[in-house]
Amino acid sequence: MLAHYKLIGCGWGARVWRPPSSWLICCTNAFPRSFSREVWGIKEKSVCFSGSCSMNCLRSVRHYTMSSISAPVSCSPFTKAVVSSMRKLQKNSVLLTIDLTTAVADEAIRRRDSVVVAYHPIIFRGLKAITLDDTQQRSLLRLAQHGISVYSPHTAVDTVPGGMADWLCDVVTGSFKSTSATPQRPIPESASKLYSEPTYPHPETAATTTTTSTSTSTSTPTTPHTRSTIHPSPLSSIPAGLETAGAGRLVTFSEPQPLPTLIDHIAQGVGLPGGIPIAIPQSASSINDLRIRTVSMCPGSGAGVLLRAPGPLPDLLFTGEMSHHEALAATERGSVVISLAHSNSERGYLRAVMRARLAEDVEDCWRRDREDALGALRDSAKQGGAAIASASASGELDVYSDGEVEVAVSKADRDPYGIMVWRG
Repeated sequence: MLAHYKLIGCGWGARVWRPPSSWLICCTNAFPRSFSREVWGIKEKSVCFSGSCSMNCLRSVRHYTMSSISAPVSCSPFTKAVVSSMRKLQKNSVLLTIDLTTAVADEAIRRRDSVVVAYHPIIFRGLKAITLDDTQQRSLLRLAQHGISVYSPHTAVDTVPGGMADWLCDVVTGSFKSTSATPQRPIPESASKLYSEPTYPHPETAATTTTTSTSTSTSTPTTPHTRSTIHPSPLSSIPAGLETAGAGRLVTFSEPQPLPTLIDHIAQGVGLPGGIPIAIPQSASSINDLRIRTVSMCPGSGAGVLLRAPGPLPDLLFTGEMSHHEALAATERGSVVISLAHSNSERGYLRAVMRARLAEDVEDCWRRDREDALGALRDSAKQGGAAIASASASGELDVYSDGEVEVAVSKADRDPYGIMVWRG
């Protein structure tokens, strides 16, 4: 099987900021024709017949995330690609996920997607071989075998204006459209006499930010505030108009807000988790006593970003995970910490923002590419060429006959940690 694949690695030497913090598994069915294309310094000659959705998705994600805006070299994996010579006719569909697990790979194969956009890179370090002994590598091989490409934007999504960090600002400040009624979900029972089955946030109920409208939603008034970037990207490394790019965000409210109000915003924004892990100073007897003027936030494992911020420590630190000693240090300095579990601070963004934005761009790319390709085939037929017959025999015509594009969010994706609720 390994004869069908080759691993390509690419890096940018000792540059302090390295574009992009992302990687790609690219099946050769990612391109509609035989040509040479350079992707981030990787030049690959490919003879391809189907799945143009893959390259349209790649262009759209890079345009959407402006993935030249990246993280420091210390946390940016090299770009990697696995190129498959398999020829598979897939649907013009993209599956969004935070983590590419075996269950998500099964879902993509069952759905016959062309591309999986996995926020977290499944490979962080260079590989000398890809084997079936490792579960993650096995998923990559299975996806490539089925003609499914994988792209991981990671920190490019965090840092770009309007990306995941800004979505967390929307969540905290109530800048979203909430569902008209809070869904009532029974707590799943288990054989335990004290605790339920593990519960997980339900991203399908996560609030949609005000950048995306839904007919069944009602607007939540935005709490007056200002926003700033905690660790701005060097201006020399980013395009004009994206000066707010960088790691982490700081929200400063015009007036101090009750902590319970912000907790409710967070719960609605991320999909109503079964519990909210929170650390408060021991000097506070209740969350009702605490009012918050400043909030710093970073998706995922954000302690390094938040605790190393310039200036005084904010009233609330909001992230995915923070260690015991880091949280203790923050509360000893009088701050509150909300740590949702790593990917619970990320997953709601896929439905609230990314799906609609990516779908719009991919649909536009595919419409233009499809019109160009069909026009070229018609022109060739008028001149007596055999392009249409050749395209029909190769399956290329079937690809261009499909004008629909779908961007979906994985139903199998979830954080490894669930919360078992006490039933007392």
